[in-house]
Amino acid sequence: MTYHALVPAAGSGSRMGALTGRAVPKQYLPLAGQPMIRHALATLCATPAIAHVFVVLAPDDTLWPATAMATLGPKLHVLRCGGDTRAHSVANGLRAMAGELGGQSDIGNDWVLVHDAARPCLTVAMVENLIAEVGEDDAGGLLAVPVADTLKRADENGRVRQTVSRDGLWQAQTPQMFRHRLLLDALDFAPQVTDEASAIETLRLAPRLVAADASNLKVTWPLDLQLAEWILENRDKGSRR
Repeated sequence: MTYHALVPAAGSGSRMGALTGRAVPKQYLPLAGQPMIRHALATLCATPAIAHVFVVLAPDDTLWPATAMATLGPKLHVLRCGGDTRAHSVANGLRAMAGELGGQSDIGNDWVLVHDAARPCLTVAMVENLIAEVGEDDAGGLLAVPVADTLKRADENGRVRQTVSRDGLWQAQTPQMFRHRLLLDALDFAPQVTDEASAIETLRLAPRLVAADASNLKVTWPLDLQLAEWILENRDKGSRR
């Protein structure tokens, strides 16, 4: 089996930019001495099972640090075909990577691991566990964590309408891993989704949930940058002991 990674990175990160006062897409914010996106790309490039890592940029992206990224090696490929939404960027990326890998006999049966550019704390072990746990499951799977907090549903006035049972609830993470052809078909069928698993679910398939942990956080708010930096720095310290 062949595995590829796809990282959609065409967003403007306007919400984070408004909060930090930096007119730069979130994926390029500095984190532990590097652009945030480089941490995730480095992990994916370092995963032995992954043959290629594709990053999907906006066609007019002028901030991509090509020189810094070149040190990640020949696995990394840049696709300038990002769309208006995440789903569009992923679908465009799937088509473009098929063109890049046109010499392969059946890329449609290859596995694609889609990962958020703003999840910098991914580890090789997490990726390898996802691949092992999903195996050859036709529905694919995704990293996720069981919901631990009590959940409240709000009314239109910002008051508690009800407490929602957290039994059986999981918080989706990435990577999310599916067959190339299946994922492209699902995104064409349901282009309004916010993650790949949701698209697969519209085809009445049930992706496998693979337990990860909270360190694989998505950077959404300014405080998340500090948390991610702490995780990266302390993880490195632990590996040197």
